[in-house]
Amino acid sequence: MGASLLSLYQRITRWPAGHWLFSRAVCLRAPYFATIAPLFVALEPGRCEVLMRDRRRVHNHIGTVHAIALCNLAELSAGVMAEATIPADARWIPRGMSVEYLSRAKGSMHAVATPEAQLEAVDAARDWPVRVEVTDPTGTPVFRARITMWVSPRKKA
Repeated sequence: MGASLLSLYQRITRWPAGHWLFSRAVCLRAPYFATIAPLFVALEPGRCEVLMRDRRRVHNHIGTVHAIALCNLAELSAGVMAEATIPADARWIPRGMSVEYLSRAKGSMHAVATPEAQLEAVDAARDWPVRVEVTDPTGTPVFRARITMWVSPRKKA
């Protein structure tokens, strides 16, 4: 699926509104992420960038972006990056996530997910840590996550 997801991104984002269409397609596959209305702006093996607009629906009672919206943004960007990066004969699932709230999150958010280490062939199951940094419109880091992906070989059919 990884190569097909990346291939879909590369094909569809050439069209007018292609980034929006790709983002909607991802949310159809994983409906919960539609709650943050993400917009994928870059995807390549080892890197995924996602924007989340500033909307009342993602605010908390003090008018900043709420913690769960930031966690959803991090998990989405890390998961799509993993899907576009791992070999076709492997699979992944999030195993854990630790987060740091660095500053008040105000405005639209920009997440960048990158792996901590190169992923070679997946001969045996193992942890694969992914870093996600979220910045505000001024480029100030407001949130950081480390998501541990459990990567394992796909079972032979």
